[in-house]
This record gives sequence, C-alpha cells and structure tokens, in this order.
Amino acid sequence: MSTLATPKNSAARQQRAKAIEQARDWYSRSKGVVFADYRGLSVKEMQDLRAKLGAKGAEIHVIKNTLFRLAIGEHAGALHQDMSSGPTAVAFLYENETECTKVLFDFATSSKKLQVKGSLMAGKAFDAKQTEAFSKLPPREVLISQVIGAIAAPLSNLVGVIEALYADPIRVIGAVADKVAEGSPLPTPAAAVAEEAPKEEAPESSPAPAAEEAAPEPAPAEATEGAEATPEN
Repeated sequence: MSTLATPKNSAARQQRAKAIEQARDWYSRSKGVVFADYRGLSVKEMQDLRAKLGAKGAEIHVIKNTLFRLAIGEHAGALHQDMSSGPTAVAFLYENETECTKVLFDFATSSKKLQVKGSLMAGKAFDAKQTEAFSKLPPREVLISQVIGAIAAPLSNLVGVIEALYADPIRVIGAVADKVAEGSPLPTPAAAVAEEAPKEEAPESSPAPAAEEAAPEPAPAEATEGAEATPEN
C-alpha cells in the first residue's frame, strides 16, 4: 500500500530540488569554490563578507553538505571529508579567483571566526594550506603579463627566423626543424644559416707517389734488328 505524500512533504521536496538546482547553477558558472566554517559569524559580519567578495567577483552561500554534493555530481568524489562536514559556507568564485580567495583568508585573520577548510578548483580538491598558497598568487592579469614576458625573447628569435626564410628558406627551415626535434631553443637567423651552410671541404693531401720501379730499358734498336737478321744455321 503506497503512502500518499502530504502537502508538507511535497513542499519540502520541491524546496530541496530548487536548492540543488540553484547550487548547480552557481557551481557551473564558477571557476572554483572555497569552503569555510562560518560558525560564530554574526549576520552583520556575514553581510560584510558578502559585500567584500561581491566587489571582487564572488558569492558566498550557506548550503547543506548533502545538497551541495548532489549539485556538483561526479566532482563530489574529489571532496575531502573535512570540506563537507559541519556547518559550511561555500564561496563561488566567478572571476579574480586568487583575489577572492585572499579576501576569505584576510577576513578569517581579522575576525578570528571564519575558518577556510579548502577549495575545489576545476574538479580538483585542495586543502587549507594549498588554498592559502593559491590566494598568494599574483592576479590573473599579472600572471599573463609574466608569461608573455618570459616567451618574448624566443618569439623575437622566431620572427627573425621567419624573415630569414625569404633569403634562404631551405637551409633555415632545416635548422629550425632540427632544433625543434632536439628540444633546443630556436636558432637566430644567422646561426641557422651558418649551421646549415655547406662547408667547403679542405682538399685532401694526396700521398706522395710511390717510387715507380724502374722499367727495364729497351735494348738498342740496332741490336734488336741485328738479332732478327741473324740467319738460321
């Protein structure tokens, strides 16, 4: 005999489904999430934290652990037990991930109440120490500029090589291909051409001719003729 759902149970299920769907949306739009124990924070302090995170591009919500696990699907398997146990507030980082994470650690230091448990970035879990190290990284724009600066010199060499292709394409392409195969830095145009330029072989020193054996001198013509003219007895 089936038991009909009461209006109260039906409303609870609908509310639960709505909470899961909302958390799934927040998670799908975020670049990462940070978990924190918020026990001890007053309503005013939580509002202050929300405002600071919002200014950097994040939101923080209090979500039941079981509902959050259901919302993130297969990524739930990566969560550490301490991240999703006890009262947990989840900060969804939509942009400026390092700066938003730093806001949480700064707030935890000043309030002495908030405690960061860890984070989940691109489906990979990080504990509290790893998350704190992440918060100390330079902002995304600074990292990008550093990477561009690091590859600027090789790019300038590459531009030079491309320009040199017009002058001597076959030798330069061969030199670049060899360097790439070896995993070495790209050569400069001059080095590439010089490396592939055909080298003039030094003439081999021919050994001194061996002394020819003296050929026997032919007999004098007169003696030969005389011998042929000798009559037989």
